[in-house]
Order: sequence, then structure tokens, then C-alpha cells
Amino acid sequence: MLGDMSLIRGTALLGYPELVAEIGGDPVALLDAAGIPLASVGDPEAYLGYRALITAVESAARVTSTPDFGRRLALRQGVEIFGMVGAAARTAPTVADALGAINQYLAVYSPAIVTTVEPTDDDRYSRMEFRIALSQLPDHRQTIELSLGVALRVFRLLIGQGFQPVTVHIPHHPISPATEYRRYFGGRSRFAEPFVGFTFRSTDLARRVSADSDIHNAVRAYLDTVAPPGIPDTAETVRILIRHLLPTGGLQLAVVARQLSMHPRTLQRRLAQRSTSFDDLVDDIRRERARDLLRDTDMPMGQLARALGYSEQGVLTRACQRWFGCTPSQQRRAVRG
Repeated sequence: MLGDMSLIRGTALLGYPELVAEIGGDPVALLDAAGIPLASVGDPEAYLGYRALITAVESAARVTSTPDFGRRLALRQGVEIFGMVGAAARTAPTVADALGAINQYLAVYSPAIVTTVEPTDDDRYSRMEFRIALSQLPDHRQTIELSLGVALRVFRLLIGQGFQPVTVHIPHHPISPATEYRRYFGGRSRFAEPFVGFTFRSTDLARRVSADSDIHNAVRAYLDTVAPPGIPDTAETVRILIRHLLPTGGLQLAVVARQLSMHPRTLQRRLAQRSTSFDDLVDDIRRERARDLLRDTDMPMGQLARALGYSEQGVLTRACQRWFGCTPSQQRRAVRG
């Protein structure tokens, strides 16, 4: 079952029927339209299609005219939606260990989600990044904000209710007043970002969480049997680095290889083993990012070109012709209906 990358446990929609009903919607009709049985909602043993979950969340926001639906739903969820993965986090000795357990075993909850925790260039701060490892996704801004809201609740469980991220990174423009994001997350929100996640203080990683090492070890031993930790996927790591480096204008194979302590030829050989190449990954990510920015933001074309690492708007136009068969402006109109 977990071999299907597009699945997520039924707990991902915990609280959905109640919230939809409270704001005047019909949860049964919305779930039925998304192809989700009501009995699967909140069930840790049930699996939903990730795209079906996106449909349910996005349509609920649209039908009920609730622009902060994803953030509201997150208030009804917490680490418990992750099941045994959440138990591994709650019983870890430190925040760093808790986040490490989540990163390592998150595929038990959903193989479609990838999270990383890495230091930033300023060692006072670290960054948590969240990514949906599926291509050709429809508009999923509400789903992104739901995920950020759940992540915030997990951080506050581990660190304390006073936790505030230094920066919240959101890949789209605000879909409700920007002041609401500040009240919700506490930290500064930055929009049209190249990734989804938080920047937070590195000192938070050393905070103690639990001294229950016996339970923690028992939980990890169980998780090892259902999701054996593997060697990190080189292609996935390269994709993450490409996203971060695109807007800087410094995206080169040699730079990425250096970040991975590899010779460029070694990196190319590893990518070839995954039937891809550095240039193919860059092009794929540029196309995905262009599609999302054209759909989700009103970013001027010159700025959008720079966000994709292009020096000239004309290069963006030619790329869009190749990707979508039309100009950037035509693509923006098409995806917005």
C-alpha cells in the first residue's frame, strides 16, 4: 500500500466534516465529489488519494467562501494525525531527535510528503522545508496552508506554546489579509517563496522533549519494520537544492555537487542511475514553479523570470512556449479560467 506515492492516511482530514458543517457546507457532498468515503475520514488505517485530499480541501474553501479554510482545519489537528510517527516524535529526547524521527518515518503517514531540516547560511537559524513529491498538482494553496498550520502545532507541542517561527515561507500570494498570517503564525510571513516551511532558531533544536527512551526506542523499532530507513534519494536532494538556488542566479551543476561533497561527474552518474539528469531536473522544477507562480500569484513577468533563475524575460517566454505551447500571459489566463 505504501508503495503508492499518492496516498495519505485518513487522519489527514481529521476534523474536516465538523469544520465544513460549521461554516455552512455539506461535508458529505464535498467528500463524495472528491471520491472520499466519509468513513475513511479520521481513520488511521484508511488511505486516501493525495489528489483527492487536495480536491476536498480546496473545494471546501471555495464552496463556503472561507479563504483561511486550511489554517482553520489545522487548528483541529496535531501530531496525533501521524500515528506512530507522532509517537516517535513525542517520546524523542530533544527537538532535533523528534524532527529527525518525523523526517525518517514520514512515509508511514504518506510517501507523498518530504520534509527536511537543515541549517541556513547563518548558523543561528535552521530551516524546515515541506514538499509534496507529486507532479502536475492542481491549485493546492489551502492544502499548503493546512500543512503549515499542522507543522506549527507540532513545533509548539515540542518546543512550547510560545514558539514562533522567525519566518514562514509561503509559495503563493496571501489568500486572506496578510495581517491574518502574522496573527496565526506569529513570525513574519514571506510570500511567493521558492519553498514551503519555517525558518527558526537553531537553539530550539537542543530543547528537551521527553526522557521516555524505552518507549521511543520501541516505537522506532516498530517503524523500522514497516518503513526501513534507506539511503537518501540523491535526485530528491538535488531537487531541493535546485529550488533554493534557482532565484539566486547561481544554479550550476558544480555548485550543487559541491553542496553534496561530490564530483560533478559522480553526481551526473548517480542521476543517470535514476533515469534523469541535472538539466532535466532543473527544467522540470522551472516548469512546475512557473506553472504555480502563474496560477497562484500576480507576479510581474520580469520578476517571475528572475524567480526561475532567468536573466531575461524573453528566455521565460521561449521556455513557456516549449512547456505549455503558449506565452506566460496566455498560460496565466488559461489556468485561471
